[in-house]
Amino acid sequence: MEAESEPYVRLATMRQLHQAVADLNTARSLADTLQTVADGIVIGLGYELACVNLVRADGDLVVAAFAGNSAAEALITGRVGSRSSWERRLMMGQAWDELRFIPHTDGWVLLDDDVPQWHTDGPDPRFEDEWHPQDRLYAPMYATGGDADLLGVISVDRPRNGRRPGAWGREALQMYASQAAIAISNARLRANMQRALVRLEREQQALRASEESFRQAFEYAPSGMAIAEMGGDQHGRLLRTNDALCRLLGRPASVLRRYSFADLVHPEDIGTLLRTSAEGGRAELRLGRRDGTYLWASLRNSVVADTADGPRFLLTHIEDIEERKRHELHLAHRASHDALTGLPNSAELRSRLSARLCERPNAAAGPVEARDAAHRDTDEPPAHGYEVDPAPGGPYDHHVHAVAPDTGQDDGAKGLAVLFCDLDGFKSINDRFGHHTGDAVLIEVARRLATCVRDGDTVARLGGDEFVVLADGLGEADAADLAVRLRNAIIPPIRVDGRAVRVGASFGIGWAACGMTADEVLRSADQRMYVEKRSRSKVHRRAG
Repeated sequence: MEAESEPYVRLATMRQLHQAVADLNTARSLADTLQTVADGIVIGLGYELACVNLVRADGDLVVAAFAGNSAAEALITGRVGSRSSWERRLMMGQAWDELRFIPHTDGWVLLDDDVPQWHTDGPDPRFEDEWHPQDRLYAPMYATGGDADLLGVISVDRPRNGRRPGAWGREALQMYASQAAIAISNARLRANMQRALVRLEREQQALRASEESFRQAFEYAPSGMAIAEMGGDQHGRLLRTNDALCRLLGRPASVLRRYSFADLVHPEDIGTLLRTSAEGGRAELRLGRRDGTYLWASLRNSVVADTADGPRFLLTHIEDIEERKRHELHLAHRASHDALTGLPNSAELRSRLSARLCERPNAAAGPVEARDAAHRDTDEPPAHGYEVDPAPGGPYDHHVHAVAPDTGQDDGAKGLAVLFCDLDGFKSINDRFGHHTGDAVLIEVARRLATCVRDGDTVARLGGDEFVVLADGLGEADAADLAVRLRNAIIPPIRVDGRAVRVGASFGIGWAACGMTADEVLRSADQRMYVEKRSRSKVHRRAG
């Protein structure tokens, strides 16, 4: 009768096992899966007690689920056993394929370890395969089967038939442990994916919040902001601009996207832009407005990346410094220009003159034939008053020497003429009509002198009633003609407060040459002016 019922028992067990495995795949969380594993052993495999010990991240095993006895469940759930104790327990057991069985006769109860356990006393078995209350059967679970990483251990007790499991029961338990390992691994994977998705969603929310914060900070910043391409053929092309920059330049965003910074910068500031168009670069330069005027602005650059390895962009902060720059230029102008006439002052005159002179006299200065000989074997025309010297500061220093024309030689040589002007009769105007009239005369003389010179020439007030004109590229005859024109411009009457006053002018012509200091050049012109003044005085005395 038992032989006939055995297939039915196995079929019923198979059905129960199938249902238990199916239940494993419906659990929604890792905790549910672990409890389903324990319940499936009690429901489907015919044991009264089942315990699932799960390997933690630190390697120790924790009682994660229990089924069959609420008192025992409350006693050991959550308790932890060390990995070394578990390994010793599994090593001492009898190997039933992958299962480990420890009979009560092996004295495991007396072991001094921390493996969570329960046990009760009972009589000795009455027959060979009878289950004793202190027998233990463990089913290790491996992540990939075999001797791979240990995932956990299922512990079972009290078979309902009171017997140790036979070959069929062992195979069923081992098969169930393998399916349980797969279910637990999948549950862990789902849990990790859910945590990753939650973390990703939080990061995306934070990114969206950060992008929105950046957008608002960019769009509503009180000063100009722009994002431009970095590198490549389109380097500097504007991709995005805020309202403040559009208002600053008087151009809509749709129009600005057609430009790069190089298109908007003043031509004289292109070099400054190129030197600072990089990460951390700063520049003060002029940007073009829609009406054709230029605005002084401070540009500060920083680099932002679209992704970790994605394209990089240049974030530029543009600040309006027009008022500050105007104030700086005004202060610089006041420091370098005469307050009364607006002409360059003595310091500025010496600075401009010194900029043209080097300390080393030109060895080639001399007769025109000697200077021309230096160019005889080249395609360059003779210097005629200037000598290019590539040597003073190295191979790339192309200083052009200032050379004085040979006095009295009508050789066509040209140089930097320095015309020293002293007004005749100015003191008497001051004494007779007062300083107010004298100042008005100086202002008008400055204006007349400035209208007689070329662009690039300098008219400066040296002090008092002394003026100096720097005119480059003149020969001796040219300088003399310029002095006559300047004197003729000064002589006509000057009307001040309804009266007409006159002043004359004496000019001394000096020449700037390398090897001379600015003071030496001015002193030379001053001395020639006094020579002319004395000669004109003698002529007037004879005429009188």
